[in-house]
Amino acid sequence: MPFTLVTLATILVFTWVLEPRGVPVELPAAIVLGVTIWSAWRSGQWGLSPRALVPASRAAALFTIPAVLVIFAAGMALGTLHDRGSLAENLGVLVLWGGAQQFVLHTVVLREAQQLTSSRKSIVIAAFLFALVHLPNPMLTLMTFIGALGWCTIFTRYPNLVPLAASHAVATLALLYAFDDRITGRLRIGAAFLRLTR
Repeated sequence: MPFTLVTLATILVFTWVLEPRGVPVELPAAIVLGVTIWSAWRSGQWGLSPRALVPASRAAALFTIPAVLVIFAAGMALGTLHDRGSLAENLGVLVLWGGAQQFVLHTVVLREAQQLTSSRKSIVIAAFLFALVHLPNPMLTLMTFIGALGWCTIFTRYPNLVPLAASHAVATLALLYAFDDRITGRLRIGAAFLRLTR
């Protein structure tokens, strides 16, 4: 899993060592994007199968809608459901951010895990590694593990990233609308999350 290891190392070094020292995110982001593009180019798998778009969209909707309803119900039960405003602007940014994460998750991490083991085990491995980089934020680690299990299952059957980017964005927005910063940790990971909890 060479591309996966480089990707994980880059993310972990940034979130735990470089970000606290003021290194901008653009450098590690460029490395991860470069590694992902190289991996996709070498494998010829870009995750944009036109035939998979409609079934992937259907599967993503069947996964995302119940998840969002559960998230909103939890927010209502906790009394943290609130309006954030700028829905369209937030959604646009999150589709791009979610799409980038889905690109890395599926064309690097999941693909390399599939080369090592069975389809079912590779989904769990990819989900575990995806959640790992979201530590030590407990809510985000749990949500990304659950999300990645669903997204990787869908992608394995229907390899198109577009609906998964939308699913990722909508689920993230649901978390931000349903819970306050105390619960979401402002979606921070690594050392940035620890600074919030001091």
